[in-house]
Amino acid sequence: MVNNMNKDVRLIPLSALQHYAFCPRQCALIHNEQAWADNYLTAQGNLLHKRVDSGEPETRNGIRFERAVMVSAEQLGLTGKLDLMEKELSTGKLTPVEYKKGKAKSGNWDKVQLCAQGLCLEEMTKQTVTEGYLWYWQTRKREYVAFDENQRQQTLDIISKVSAIFSSGTLPKPIFSKKCRACSLIDICNPKVIEQDHSARYINQLFSTFDKSDESDKNDKSDKSEE
Repeated sequence: MVNNMNKDVRLIPLSALQHYAFCPRQCALIHNEQAWADNYLTAQGNLLHKRVDSGEPETRNGIRFERAVMVSAEQLGLTGKLDLMEKELSTGKLTPVEYKKGKAKSGNWDKVQLCAQGLCLEEMTKQTVTEGYLWYWQTRKREYVAFDENQRQQTLDIISKVSAIFSSGTLPKPIFSKKCRACSLIDICNPKVIEQDHSARYINQLFSTFDKSDESDKNDKSDKSEE
């Protein structure tokens, strides 16, 4: 279990977990370097969340729907906003729902963010949250996500890794892959360019040559003094 009782510890936005699970470098660029750029995908996402957040609370079929619910969990070190929280009035059961553009992903980044929402609700309400849903704009369908032991552990591991990046201020090296093309930060990150950048190796070799040259000069002077 992640424990962040120190009041000076920076709380992690829920979105940072999704960013890290997608790409650790993207997470550091956004949350440590304060870098951001929009593309058509982020614009779609912003529009979708504005629509979701503008919805009024309502009750239907014994379920209370609360939108734009703020959460904060100090033990986990998390803070953020839930798109939708459903509360079953007869049992008090809570279920987070996260709205996403596009369709279901092959990776786990959306599930990690959703599971973290469930963990926040557990810490705040002291009740177990067993599941959540991802609603995708393109397919107009919900995807069920069970908060089982495996999913919880994945989420806790990423919380710890993001916490480490926040504390160290480090920027992970780029690793170019197909998903880079969908990233709005691709021009800022320049994964192909930086991944092939050998300047650091060149500089190290250059200074290494200088060091050897200096050592050789010292040896020459020592030999002459002995003569």
